[in-house]
Amino acid sequence: MLKSFTIEISQEILADLEERLSRTRLPNGNGFEPWADGTPSAYVAELVAHWRTDFDWRAQEAELNHFTQVRGKVDGSTVHCIHERGVGPAPIPLLLVHGFPDSIWRFHKIIPMLTDPAAHGGDPADAFHIVAPSLPGYGWSEERHGDAGLFGLGDLFARLMEDLGYERFGAHGGDWGSTIVEQLARSHAKRLPGIHLTDVPFSHAFQKPDNLSHAEKAYLEKMEAFQKNDGAYAIIQGTRPSTPAQALNDSPAGLAAWIVEKFYEWSDCDGHIETRFSKDELLTNVMIYWATQTIGSSFQPYRDAMKAGAVRWTKEAAKSWFGSDKTPAAFALFPHDIAPPPREWAERFYQVERWTEMDRGGHFAALEEPELLAEDLRAFFRPLR
Repeated sequence: MLKSFTIEISQEILADLEERLSRTRLPNGNGFEPWADGTPSAYVAELVAHWRTDFDWRAQEAELNHFTQVRGKVDGSTVHCIHERGVGPAPIPLLLVHGFPDSIWRFHKIIPMLTDPAAHGGDPADAFHIVAPSLPGYGWSEERHGDAGLFGLGDLFARLMEDLGYERFGAHGGDWGSTIVEQLARSHAKRLPGIHLTDVPFSHAFQKPDNLSHAEKAYLEKMEAFQKNDGAYAIIQGTRPSTPAQALNDSPAGLAAWIVEKFYEWSDCDGHIETRFSKDELLTNVMIYWATQTIGSSFQPYRDAMKAGAVRWTKEAAKSWFGSDKTPAAFALFPHDIAPPPREWAERFYQVERWTEMDRGGHFAALEEPELLAEDLRAFFRPLR
């Protein structure tokens, strides 16, 4: 039973956080190249100072609580989500699925644009009912294991939408969100008029056909280079998740360094992170992990993927034959995402009906370029209503 939910972090947690921040001990950073070698100590020091003196969690908490939220048991697990009703003549339901290292905070700018387009210069006929769940093990959603973990999240969110009263719904996702939305299209195709993604799930890169185009070869080479040069975090989180979880769950400064690095690396910030995200925005996302103690459980999808084995991935690939290549799909590609794919690669796995290559933005498109993403979502789903 899903019940109304309000975020309310206890004062004890905030007091403990302040005490830990006051005792932050950072390395001197000598010998490290700023950002090229990871989050620099100087910037973490700035974040910690802001966190202690200027950051107002209660204000950010209140902003999140402006959204209607529910929480309760879905398919045996506790799930939390934003459930915001649309304002318009006939809103349609749209599921928004986040990834790592973010949270429902990813969507706080775009949700009002989608639920009430008329208030943001759009057509009220484009309104959506928005459902934005916290992934299991993230924020206020309970962790799931085994077949109910990564490979069962499409089924979980299909059930969530059913429990909220939505038989048919659109879905959007990026990062882990694109993997989960693909699961929905694969296993629940009759319920989805269309899906909207910002990337092709990484697992498809495991399959390398012989007839690759030049653009596909370049894309896969870029993916391999990313895995070699920048993918150590995923390997650690997938093979030894417990080890970093101990440190990051104990140190707020360490947690911020681990998460904020990705917002720098994967965004269209041109070396200046605060041209894309304010300190308050960065810290609000970090706070969701800190206050709920979910950094360790957020690694679970990486562990599931890394330790699944060839048999599981073969089984998952076989399942894709039943739907994801038949459900109408749209792609909104942002140039500073990890590795935007060419259209021909996406068309191997999806029925691509809309392909938009943006001129700016990165991995966290809903935070970086909410207007561009909102308009692309409206345009794609308009004829599918």
